Amino acid sequence: MSAKLFESYTIKDVTLKNRIVMSPMCMYSAENDGKVTDWHLVHYPTRAVGQAGLIMVEATAVTPQGRISENDLGVWNDEHIEGLAKVVSMVKAHGAKTAIQLAHAGRKSMVTGDIIAPSAIAFDEKMKTPLEMTADDIAQTIQAFKDGACRVKEAGFDIVEIHGAHGYLINEFLSPLTNKREDEYGGSKENRYRFLKEVIEAVQSEWNGPLFVRVSANDYADGGLDAEDYSEIASWMKEQGVDLIDVSSGAVVPARIPIFPGYQVKFAETIRQGADMPVGAVGLITSGLQAEEILQNNRADLIFLGRELLRDPYWPRQAARDLRVEIEAPEQYKRGWN
Repeated sequence: MSAKLFESYTIKDVTLKNRIVMSPMCMYSAENDGKVTDWHLVHYPTRAVGQAGLIMVEATAVTPQGRISENDLGVWNDEHIEGLAKVVSMVKAHGAKTAIQLAHAGRKSMVTGDIIAPSAIAFDEKMKTPLEMTADDIAQTIQAFKDGACRVKEAGFDIVEIHGAHGYLINEFLSPLTNKREDEYGGSKENRYRFLKEVIEAVQSEWNGPLFVRVSANDYADGGLDAEDYSEIASWMKEQGVDLIDVSSGAVVPARIPIFPGYQVKFAETIRQGADMPVGAVGLITSGLQAEEILQNNRADLIFLGRELLRDPYWPRQAARDLRVEIEAPEQYKRGWN
């Protein structure tokens, strides 16, 4: 018996051995210089040993100011390349492909000093009020994404993802709840998209491999965006050459989010159908059977796993058992996996 979860999947010239993706999850384990530490060199390769097809490195800041915390990974200077290249090498040694998420936290940055956002609106009463970005700030940030793409290419990654979700900078530009600008980067949906459009163009000037974008497909607040809005936005990204939309939700404003198994899958399905392009599904996907249902019903093309892979780095083995398929065990573990 075969299972779609364990079928290969090709994007441009990159073929994943299965459709299991380790979702980007901040480890808050870098020093304040943004460099890879021993933690990352254990954490990521372990999931490759566990047979995930794609390992995506956590939100990696394109500027020091764009970090979520001062212990985030960075890619704002050439000194970061060596550590990231080591992660790539160790992951690929175990048969997985590699991806990295380029990010800027915007108003949700908790670093020391000033922070920036499309508009000078704090996330909540506990967070700092950001400075409204000037035209120069916007241009410099777009350049930082371009420079980051150049560095991760040199580090050897297979896939790049732009972080446009979870209330961070790009998401703040997209949502009318957080973007109150009156220039060419605010107002209409097309203007609010302009920043992401220019980030994509900048990244593509350095990167010609597979390109993903993560979105928050529901703001869970009156006046915010939903999956139908993101279907249109995804169609614009498709026209620009984005290969896959990684569909998450929430966190652009404080809101109650109804959470249940697969609670974001419907958003992925809506965007997949509306934009006619590949999507990844994420959010309380915990079993092989659940993942297989999503794929077999054409609700998504890839399965992104977060906390489940924190709990069990060898989740693919259990998923294969659930689906009654055999997968190749790491040579060193064969006596224990059979």
